[in-house]
Amino acid sequence: MRGYMLRKILVVGFLLCVAAMRADATVRVEKTGYKGWANCYRITNGDVELIVTGDVGPRIMRFGFVGGQNLFKEFAEQLGKSGEKEFQLRGGDRVWKAPEDPVATWAPDNVPVEIQVTATGVIAREPVEPLTQLQKEIEIRLAPAGTEVRVFHRITNHSLFPLEFAPWALTMMAPGGMAVSGFPPRGTHPKNLEATNPLVMWAYTNLAKIGMFNKDTWAAYLLNGEAFIKRTKAEPGQHYTDFGCSFETFTNNEFLEMETLGPMTKVTPGATVELVEDWALFRKAELGQVSDEELDRVLLPFLAAMEKDAAN
Repeated sequence: MRGYMLRKILVVGFLLCVAAMRADATVRVEKTGYKGWANCYRITNGDVELIVTGDVGPRIMRFGFVGGQNLFKEFAEQLGKSGEKEFQLRGGDRVWKAPEDPVATWAPDNVPVEIQVTATGVIAREPVEPLTQLQKEIEIRLAPAGTEVRVFHRITNHSLFPLEFAPWALTMMAPGGMAVSGFPPRGTHPKNLEATNPLVMWAYTNLAKIGMFNKDTWAAYLLNGEAFIKRTKAEPGQHYTDFGCSFETFTNNEFLEMETLGPMTKVTPGATVELVEDWALFRKAELGQVSDEELDRVLLPFLAAMEKDAAN
């Protein structure tokens, strides 16, 4: 992983009245089939498109330029299926409960979800999970033009008791690319002697999973001359799971996952926590070589453009 100034660099019912409708002046939401699922929803502004499943989830299975490659991983043997008893990776973007445990975190999401069309996209909301009494949802708000998307990952506690957990947004990337994420600003010795952030490892991998904290949490994925960037704002002073991680990444021979986490929160019955990410796609993301200077040249303008748009 490389970074920011890149010496500083190292997530049943359908409430549609019609199959396709105009959501915003230039945002369209249309019901469509996708990879064997009959009830999916395409959100597009003519520049980019997203596919959200209605038969399972909530999942965002595709994000790409219109007619272009899907930057997200898809498990071909799991597409078009539903109703499995066990959790299925499937691919795409999902929301989980952190910290990870083999029962509650891996609760199956293999049944139909409610789809609500909004002015700029959709909300995909699963039924309350029988195992956990949690309810997960993902909301997509697509810009009227360009490539920027705001994605809300939410979890509601429908149990009878307060539960402490964090929202966790995991995005599975298609194989063959490279992930980049950013550390907080670096300093010099002996001027800056204090520790600044954690770098966390897991016992079950040999650095195939690592985590860290950055107030400006972001990650980029470069694949075939295009870049996908997701970013969120972490909260210093709040308690984050996994020794204080706001970002984690995991990889194996099939995919790479870029994951952001919100702070640990005591969620009372009926209350909801959410983690908001801003996404964008960029072209002309070719590296001449893998170096700090090249990563600066390619990624810093993309990050600056996202920062400028977020401020407007």
